[in-house]
Amino acid sequence: MVNAHDTAYRRTDYRVRLPRGGHASIRVDAPLPAELSAVIGEACWAIITGWNPGSVRQSPEVNRVAQRRLLSLLKAASPSVLWPSVGVGSEHWREASLFVVGIDAWRILAIAEACGQHAIVCGKGKAKPALAWL
Repeated sequence: MVNAHDTAYRRTDYRVRLPRGGHASIRVDAPLPAELSAVIGEACWAIITGWNPGSVRQSPEVNRVAQRRLLSLLKAASPSVLWPSVGVGSEHWREASLFVVGIDAWRILAIAEACGQHAIVCGKGKAKPALAWL
């Protein structure tokens, strides 16, 4: 599925905060960074946000509430990794996100849909990151 937001998602730099400092960047259709491949192994993984449900810009207050709800749903799914990340758009916008490893693809998609998201960046194992449209 391609829509008006497709280009924005594909141009975004998804920066995962690493536990020892710095970050690793994920880009749709580009190889995974080595630092993340080692953590992922063969598991399912995703970059997901609660921000701006329906791809409609929301106030910081609304986004904070949405992100807390997402975090609660993710923790209930017992991921093996749950690290902060941020999406940085080519027009310099920023959107808080989470890097999640170890939740089955169907469940992460259901969580994203429950949070009103149009798409997530995800993959399995060392496969290139893909957009999954909801």
